[in-house]
Amino acid sequence: MSLAAHFAELDQWLQQHQALWRAKPFTQLQLSWEADWPELAHWLRQRTLAEAEAAHHSPQQLQAPEPFASLAADSLRLSQLPRWQPELAEHLPEPLYRHIPGRKWQQITHFADVARAGLQMPATRWVDWCAGKGHLGRLLAWQGGQPLVCLEHDAALNQAGAALSQALAVAAQHRHADVLAPSCAEHLTGDDSIVALHACGKLHMTLLQQLVANHCRQLALAPCCYNRIDSECYQPLSSVARAAHLQLSRDDLALPMQETVTAGHRERQQRDRSMAWRLAFDLWQREARGIDSYLPTPSKPPGGIAQGFAGFCRSLATHHQLHLPAPSDWRHLEARGWQRLAEVRNLELLRGLFRRPLEVWLLLDRALYLQEWGYRVQLGEFCPASLTPRNVLLLAEK
Repeated sequence: MSLAAHFAELDQWLQQHQALWRAKPFTQLQLSWEADWPELAHWLRQRTLAEAEAAHHSPQQLQAPEPFASLAADSLRLSQLPRWQPELAEHLPEPLYRHIPGRKWQQITHFADVARAGLQMPATRWVDWCAGKGHLGRLLAWQGGQPLVCLEHDAALNQAGAALSQALAVAAQHRHADVLAPSCAEHLTGDDSIVALHACGKLHMTLLQQLVANHCRQLALAPCCYNRIDSECYQPLSSVARAAHLQLSRDDLALPMQETVTAGHRERQQRDRSMAWRLAFDLWQREARGIDSYLPTPSKPPGGIAQGFAGFCRSLATHHQLHLPAPSDWRHLEARGWQRLAEVRNLELLRGLFRRPLEVWLLLDRALYLQEWGYRVQLGEFCPASLTPRNVLLLAEK
């Protein structure tokens, strides 16, 4: 299937089912689709928080009542991409991976190996976009012997990266650059091969535009954080996506980012407690005010969870300048919050079926944009999702 055909089928499917993936279980006590599929809604609401967590990473495998199974099958089919198998080098010099966490280093080595194998023309010069210390570009330059330019706005990172490059005798220039500024074009030439691992939102969209404007010959990009854009509405890059039926808000773009694999046990416990307490506060404020509407809460309320449940709820009420009568039983209210969290997490499994398809829609927009400008484009998975959910690599060359 061509990129355009794949995009068209995805676009139609996402638009057809947008009532399902745009529903917000966290802010809505009842969802619009529950009246249409009461059996599925009841089944999901009866499940535990632990059961929801177990299905979070692969909701397509959940044996739930229809239409869940049919949607899961469509989700798998429409989001399927090739999986590249890197041939990783066994022994690399220690300065290449000095101070890099293990999971991040694995992402870098997988990315570099797939990029070298997938790009047909040998690189003349590597450019590491939003380079940080330049770990990715340095690995590619060290293995291939090409020069390297690292573009990074943080002076401390540039200085640390330059020391590492010097220790490995890599011909690298670590340049202070704001990649969002038009002047960044001064650092690019038509012979460049640009790489970017997990460049967020506007950063990687600007990269694509600069690549095209400067006729750079190669690109290896793994996008991230699609919702980090300036505008409230998503502005597609390709003519195909601009003519599509689906219109996305910045809030919609956050859906693919709702899968994480890196949080530790303690971090997950704190996250769950904070969310359960927020949901308990939400029940309290709705009932006390007699108004069935959600009130947005700050990500870190004053005092945090250290102040205890009652103090947490009171701080949120103060934030909204509300004077609410105390509940008859704080412990009972907290228990209701935890039960609500279990329901929310299980109801969100239906939204989870659309995480990857929506991400592939966005990736295809980027791929089609480059194709329209004369690039040969490939999309595929460069590492297992257990290393990072953002495991799709876009390769392009003139």
